[in-house]
Amino acid sequence: MNIHLHNADIVTIIALALLGSLLLALRFRPATWKGLIVEALAANAAAIAAVVAFEMLVA
Repeated sequence: MNIHLHNADIVTIIALALLGSLLLALRFRPATWKGLIVEALAANAAAIAAVVAFEMLVA
């Protein structure tokens, strides 16, 4: 199975991760805006790591 992600796919995955993190942040209501930003950055880092791991597995 030969699957390759292109730039648009990666941008979409990261954008969905950011949207998901913002929705979770609204649900759990962090105390400050800094907490919201940290949560969004952590979700984006996890999305990037997932994309890289997926590419390494199918390469």
